[in-house]
Amino acid sequence: MTYCLAAQMNAGLVFASDSRTNAGLDHVNSYRKMHSFIWEGERVLLLLSAGNLATTQAVVTQLERDAAAEKGESLRTVRHMSEAAAYIGRISLEMQHRYRVPDAAKPVSMEATFIIGGQIGDEDPELYLVYPQGNYITCSDEQPFLQIGETKYGKPILDRVIEPPLSLADAARCALVSIDSTMRSNLSVGPPVDLAIYQANTLETPRMIRYKLNSPYFVSIRKQWGEGMRRLFDELPRFDWEKDKGNGR
Repeated sequence: MTYCLAAQMNAGLVFASDSRTNAGLDHVNSYRKMHSFIWEGERVLLLLSAGNLATTQAVVTQLERDAAAEKGESLRTVRHMSEAAAYIGRISLEMQHRYRVPDAAKPVSMEATFIIGGQIGDEDPELYLVYPQGNYITCSDEQPFLQIGETKYGKPILDRVIEPPLSLADAARCALVSIDSTMRSNLSVGPPVDLAIYQANTLETPRMIRYKLNSPYFVSIRKQWGEGMRRLFDELPRFDWEKDKGNGR
């Protein structure tokens, strides 16, 4: 399993992903799930992936090959972010079909889900979630973030904090807390954690950071968030019967 998220602020975009693809008592694999396609001054696109590893790697490889070609559709030639989402959906469906084993004794899901985000030319930055079926959605002011993979544990903090006026730095911290919350509750999500911060209208390479479990800043975020949550819990209002010390209970 995996966990990836992306948030759209007025100031730009924030992306975060874990790197674990398989977890067990003695078998853990890590692969990067954040991929960048950048032509500075022209377009900046980042891709997050979740799902079958063979499918996601095949999709990324095809995207890279198409982008390197001198003609044909690619992330370098699409005119809008919505076209990029539709293009990725078609490539994903093609790869799922290519690697599917219809007569397998135990069917294996070849499905993959992606988040594509970035900016093309003078258009506004955008985020899209591409489903395994090839269709896609975008985020909104009411929910300015997208998630794929193991989403439930990291969603509460996003619901409470992420909103368009938030600064990119605060959104990035929120993303790290969301990743950490998921790691604490699910063994299938784990480090290293990749973080990317893109400032709107720069068309420049985003600030990209990789955190290991023992990276000092990531350690401090995890520690202070945990301690702060405990303090807030201890400060919650007491029940009426707790205040009445004379009742003997």
